Amino acid sequence: MTSQNHVLLEGLPLETPVRSHENHGTCFCRFPLQVPRLSGTPDTLPVLLPESQAGLIQPGEPLCLRGQLRSFNNRSGVGSRLVLTVYSQELLPPQGAPCNQIALSGTLCKPPVFRRTPLGRSICDLMLASPRRYGRADYLPVIAWGQLAVQASALQVGDPLALEGRIQSRAYRKVTDHGEEERVAYEVSMMHLLEEIP
Repeated sequence: MTSQNHVLLEGLPLETPVRSHENHGTCFCRFPLQVPRLSGTPDTLPVLLPESQAGLIQPGEPLCLRGQLRSFNNRSGVGSRLVLTVYSQELLPPQGAPCNQIALSGTLCKPPVFRRTPLGRSICDLMLASPRRYGRADYLPVIAWGQLAVQASALQVGDPLALEGRIQSRAYRKVTDHGEEERVAYEVSMMHLLEEIP
């Protein structure tokens, strides 16, 4: 199976990119990108890009980018263990309208977790392993609603999965040894479950 991990975003950078880290001689910067939702509540997504692109980012100026959704393990002991970031591979001319699209394929690596909301709406949590080059993989949380959740709940570990959706940010409160903290989780909201795996 050929895996895919394609992200297309258009929104507003909220801050000037700041230096994040260096890897194999390349410096990377990060900044938050705000993408409006149809509901009016925006998603604020973390973006990582090569330092060579950072000078093109102006806070408040529309930005369109193409890239991938990446994951890495946070071993600092602070915050979520699985950290998601949009990796920008190419900056594109803005089209003038918000955009938040992702096409993903890979393998289900944990059993689906199916439940219902207090109002009775079906919801299913999935964990997708999307292969990367050099034997690595990105582990990406996916959430499905309604009939899609029912379909997804029938999947088993090891099943191939291809989907289209959007990346969303979700605030939640976590009780820690230091009291209650507000944190943000990122996940892929599934819009279409593709029957044929590319």
